[in-house]
Amino acid sequence: MGIQYAQAQQVYTIKGTVYDSSRLYPLPSVSVLSSSGKGTSTNTNGHYEINVSENDSIWFSYLNKPTVKFPVLQIKNPLQFDISLQINVPVLKEVKIKPPDYRLDSIRNREDYAKIFDFQKPKLKVGQSNFGAGVGFDLDEIINMFRFKQNKSTLSFQKRLLQQEQDKFIDHKFNKGLVRRLTQLSGNELDSFMVAFRPGYLFTSVASEYDFQKYIIDSFKRFKNGLPPLEAWKADDLNF
Repeated sequence: MGIQYAQAQQVYTIKGTVYDSSRLYPLPSVSVLSSSGKGTSTNTNGHYEINVSENDSIWFSYLNKPTVKFPVLQIKNPLQFDISLQINVPVLKEVKIKPPDYRLDSIRNREDYAKIFDFQKPKLKVGQSNFGAGVGFDLDEIINMFRFKQNKSTLSFQKRLLQQEQDKFIDHKFNKGLVRRLTQLSGNELDSFMVAFRPGYLFTSVASEYDFQKYIIDSFKRFKNGLPPLEAWKADDLNF
């Protein structure tokens, strides 16, 4: 009785990249299958890697559309077996995003709402009479003084615009990038610090860069020691 020995088959590693028909854009989630039942899929960069035997064949399937089978022994460069599928990837036109510019936004906001920013509560003025020599009261100012609802609404809107402008200035100067760099805080701790130690507009507008960064560092020490912020730094100078 003869003894038969099973010849071990050599294992091959096949890897490469799957592209669309233009060979410019890699395709993710493409199925890579072998005749022995093994399989994998391409990653977000279109790369794949699969181990197969010498008698295997591999093929690719995308959206249930399989390619022809490629016998392993006929693949000339198994470590860079790149292929392209007859699929077009729609490409959107390039959109350039400019970073926000606080100064330009502030100037534009002032221009858009110039009448509101320049509005002053009407006062009774004395002027030259229209009916000869002498003086009299300005009739337009008298009419404006009795437009209570309109004046009140305009003043309220002006106050909101000024508040928004000051809030944006604080956001511009007291930003997460600067605080993170000076304190090494991150995540929830950074968020908590930004809320608790947010400075007022008066201090933010008059402090030098050195004093402002020193404030952040000193506040960080208080934050780590569980101490509240100093109220002087959070004072607001909005007075109407």
